[in-house]
Amino acid sequence: MRAAVFKGLGQPLVVEEVPDPEPAPTDLVVRVKSCGICGSDLHASDVPPGLPPGSVMGHEFAGEVVEVGAQAAGDWKAGDRICALPYIGCGHCAACLSGDGTQCSKIQATGLGQIPGAYAEYVRVGGHESLRLPESLDYDAGATVEPLAVGLHAVRQSGLEPGANVLVIGAGPIGLATALWARFFGARSVVVSEKAAGRLERAAAFGATHGIDASKEHVPGAFAKAAGAPPDILFECVGVPGLVQECIMMAPARARIVVVGVCMQPDTIFPVMAIVKELSLHFVIAYRRDDFAFTLDMLDAERIVSQSMITDRVGFDGFSAAFEALKKPTTQCKVILNP
Repeated sequence: MRAAVFKGLGQPLVVEEVPDPEPAPTDLVVRVKSCGICGSDLHASDVPPGLPPGSVMGHEFAGEVVEVGAQAAGDWKAGDRICALPYIGCGHCAACLSGDGTQCSKIQATGLGQIPGAYAEYVRVGGHESLRLPESLDYDAGATVEPLAVGLHAVRQSGLEPGANVLVIGAGPIGLATALWARFFGARSVVVSEKAAGRLERAAAFGATHGIDASKEHVPGAFAKAAGAPPDILFECVGVPGLVQECIMMAPARARIVVVGVCMQPDTIFPVMAIVKELSLHFVIAYRRDDFAFTLDMLDAERIVSQSMITDRVGFDGFSAAFEALKKPTTQCKVILNP
């Protein structure tokens, strides 16, 4: 099969022939129909330690079942339309059974150097980690379930209460997903801060009440002007060094900072200001299975929409160039590979 292969830090992905996936008895093999590019993949391709050369990334995907292992959990058959949590757990520990598989001690991650990911024609997934894609959703929408679930999990973990004033830093897919769910669960003001004007323009479609051009405006002052009060919760959705400290400096007393962006480099904070303000600093990772299920239900019921997140669709011929271009985005938001 064809796949986009990681060769080394700072090098473009190379589309080449690789072996087809071979399922374990508890697995499914899925023909990839759509796979999104994630910011974590962009970081992993450039920032040490990176991934083992020869890795295939891609963990936001949907597709069609083509092979079912003899012991795969669920009533799956060839032709079923699915999306899947991008990991395979042991399937029987407390974490897996409760839907919290990211905490399984035997977890194997998809697209991060363990299980080959979905920048490929086929991908191996766990039967236990797979969810049925409703007929109302196309495969591109199915590929947005993963980033939407990240935002949902972040908002759930934040303890957001109706009427809260929220600052979302970053209008990439994760920032937009976070803004969407913050508004969904009753935030009074959802203000999105972003330096790329093309991305900021999309924020209103995802629940943002106001946008701040962080390249031109003083974010705390602009937020107070827009919301009439300082933020109760700040979501850091970029994942680059320095932003957690910026949140500490911007936050008012007793605010909550939720770190959603995945920073893969060493970072420094100065705790004294957070101590003086009695700030709460909460790191979150990925999602639970019920975050995926709830996202699918809300998309199926048309209570949320995700298609406006997608700005570009490419095949393998243009994929490596699209991946590199997304490292310095202008108007791109979610770029989808359609193998």
